[in-house]
Amino acid sequence: MPYFIYRVIGPRNLEYIDTFDDYKEAKDSARLHRVKLERDTDVIVRMIFANNQAEAERLLLAPREERYIDEG
Repeated sequence: MPYFIYRVIGPRNLEYIDTFDDYKEAKDSARLHRVKLERDTDVIVRMIFANNQAEAERLLLAPREERYIDEG
């Protein structure tokens, strides 16, 4: 399965950047794109592992449960 790199703009907008078969190449590309972002922006760069581009976009747009850390 390939790794997809996306620019996430706001809560529901995705901009496809690239696809990689190798994890290290995908990670390095994502880092490079993150460095290029301005500091005061709501844009984030995400890497996702999926069967195809449609599944990657579905996973990125799916609402995520908020994490709860029990400190007790």
